[in-house]
Amino acid sequence: MSFLFLRESVKAYQDRDPAARSRLTVILCYPGLHAVLWHRLAHALWQAHLFLPARLLSHLGRFLTGIEIHPAARLGRRLVIDHGMGVVIGETAEVGDDVTLYHQVTLGGTSLAHGKRHPTIGNNVIIGAGAKVLGAIVVGDGARVGSNAVVLEPVAPGATVVGIPARPVEPRRRGAAPQPAAPSFDAYGTPEGGVLDPLLRDFEQLRGEVAALRAEVSRLGRDDDWMAPK
Repeated sequence: MSFLFLRESVKAYQDRDPAARSRLTVILCYPGLHAVLWHRLAHALWQAHLFLPARLLSHLGRFLTGIEIHPAARLGRRLVIDHGMGVVIGETAEVGDDVTLYHQVTLGGTSLAHGKRHPTIGNNVIIGAGAKVLGAIVVGDGARVGSNAVVLEPVAPGATVVGIPARPVEPRRRGAAPQPAAPSFDAYGTPEGGVLDPLLRDFEQLRGEVAALRAEVSRLGRDDDWMAPK
């Protein structure tokens, strides 16, 4: 474990969590940081083909933190696992830099076949509490996954998705590439403004269309009455 890794990881927690009042607090009291430290050790053993010791070390980290990370998973720099209890990261999952995961997040597989079966998470992604990202799909850079969403399809870079199954709720973000410490941090992956529930958005659109049709039918009815013979 390098000093640079620990220093930048602690700073990431301080940047993204107002409750992180000091570096020492993060080092001693943040299970997400502890889980990643355990994973780094287990991952090194896994790469050395010491599979059983790696699994045992991973199991110990799960017991101590409540966060389960397979030792083969690949994690980027400055990963923040906030609260963390119940987070599961599968064997072939890949997580980019500057990612934030909240509690009860699952990066899981949908197949029993060997090979790539878990998600690839891009840089600067936020995945809200309780969200499930399943299968060998890609969540693009800067994307947001709302709390309790179930993501079964790829997510475009910069998009925000919510719901079961997850659907986009705002236009794809355009412009510069996401920055490591994005000033517009969306806690729990929630979109700023707009409708949180895409189904509700669709219902509201249908209600508007029905109201417009009723108004048109009523107008046509009045025109027919005026043209009818007396």
